[in-house]
Amino acid sequence: MAAPAQPTLSFPKEIFAKLSPHPYLLAHLQPSSPSTPSRRANARLPDQFRPAHFNNGSLTHAEGSAVVRIGDTTVVCGIRGEVLLASNAAGFRMDKASAAPAMSKGHSEAKELDLLVPNIELATGCSPAFLLGQPPSTLAQGLSTRVYSLLHSSNLVDGDDLRIWYQPPDLSDEDMMDEDAKETPEPEIKAFWTLYIDILFISLDGNPFDAAWAAVVSALKNVRLPKAYWDPDREMIFYEDAVAESKKLQLNGSPVAVTVLVFRAKEKIQSNDKEHWILADPDTFEEGLCSESVTVIVDCSSGKTQMLGISKSGGTIVGTEEMKKVVSLAEKRWLELSLLLSG
Repeated sequence: MAAPAQPTLSFPKEIFAKLSPHPYLLAHLQPSSPSTPSRRANARLPDQFRPAHFNNGSLTHAEGSAVVRIGDTTVVCGIRGEVLLASNAAGFRMDKASAAPAMSKGHSEAKELDLLVPNIELATGCSPAFLLGQPPSTLAQGLSTRVYSLLHSSNLVDGDDLRIWYQPPDLSDEDMMDEDAKETPEPEIKAFWTLYIDILFISLDGNPFDAAWAAVVSALKNVRLPKAYWDPDREMIFYEDAVAESKKLQLNGSPVAVTVLVFRAKEKIQSNDKEHWILADPDTFEEGLCSESVTVIVDCSSGKTQMLGISKSGGTIVGTEEMKKVVSLAEKRWLELSLLLSG
């Protein structure tokens, strides 16, 4: 009589993913059957992005706001404006000959005077990695630095939108002066708008920079600054309460950030097995298994693709051909998000 067959030891998918995450993801990307398509553990194709949802104007107490959800990553961005008097702006001086502020060569006014101030916070409970009572994480500080750098390198906000001008009255005696001798007083910059950009993650499931940047751009498009004017008698800035008098920011383009990761197979079992996969819009599970990442910033609003920035870390797999594929994915993603950003 034959001995009974021993039961096969098997685990549910969730336990398999925790015990052996790399083989688990590799089994999805490199299935045993050639007829089975390569998919990730979250059922997406390697070059497939998660669906995005935008909701603007959710915060009534802010000059502009946006809630952006990409997959299970949700970001809230609120922008509030405060007035900085020109007399209190360190390093600011007016060039009387051109009636324009004099800035250092190669620097913008917003950067010189620090008029764009982003701050990122990862809320307690947004992911298991962030618990109550922990100090500010290096992730939040690094994201704030990247957003700050991109705001200025892309020249997204027009500096003229942040200036508050004052036109002095013409006090000359018109009867005593010839027409040729009359000169209209030059306008003066009395203050600047400083935009504090607060970004809060209420849920984090991978790819935080793309979501944070999308929330910043969407919130900036939603900003309405009240009309501000200089009162020479009281030497103060006053505002108009009427919404019709407020103005929107004139942004220079609509840049989108796209991040991909490179997942490597530890070894090739057969000659036709792939060695690596490029994964678009990674989630937290995939981020823990990949060491090479690439982020590109593209803007196609002018009708042609403009590369505003490329950052790469870890690994040596991404070369010229792989970078062309990443840029192609970024152009595809820009078309998807541009409709949401414009709406």
